[in-house]
Amino acid sequence: MEGVTVVDHPLVQHKLTLIRDKERSTKSFRELLNEIGMLLCYEVTRDLPLTDVKIETPVAPMTGKEIAGKKLVFAPILRAGLSFVEGMITLVPSARIAHIGLYRDPVTFVAVEYFFKAPVNLEERLVIVIDPMLATANTAVAAIDRIKEAGAKEIRFVCLLAAPEGIERLRAHHPDVPIWTAAVDERLDDHAYIVPGLGDAGDRAYGTK
Repeated sequence: MEGVTVVDHPLVQHKLTLIRDKERSTKSFRELLNEIGMLLCYEVTRDLPLTDVKIETPVAPMTGKEIAGKKLVFAPILRAGLSFVEGMITLVPSARIAHIGLYRDPVTFVAVEYFFKAPVNLEERLVIVIDPMLATANTAVAAIDRIKEAGAKEIRFVCLLAAPEGIERLRAHHPDVPIWTAAVDERLDDHAYIVPGLGDAGDRAYGTK
């Protein structure tokens, strides 16, 4: 699929199978979400530009590489995006964080915003929008709309699971935003849950219903 990268690394696929299991504890679910987030972060940042920097090791001077440009911005969609982003922050502790509070109306499935806070100068930064599930894509589209309104020019989207319907809608509304995911599942059911999916990621991460 154009604009979609499925990360098929064996560790990602192994942990994805573990996290899908309905018997997984809340603690274990959060830990796996964190770990998979870290692994996906390697892939979504694979092509970051580098610049030369002169340093001295304990043995000799040398020219090494550092990430060039402004700091990254991770933009998790609340709630479930918070656990997912933790592993990414472990890899890139200097990244800025934007918070996007959205929930899906259980009847209409329309995204409803309740909170938004982002760093300044988004137009100069790579913004990675993060949500474990890309189902209808209503929240993803609304989140990216909001990030663009705040000035972002370069945006990427990362999810744990995606449905074909969600990919199609997100690509239709934001064809300039590439998607990274661990898997593309079969479809959505009548309640807009991904099949086979893993249930509600927020509820499973925080032990709520």
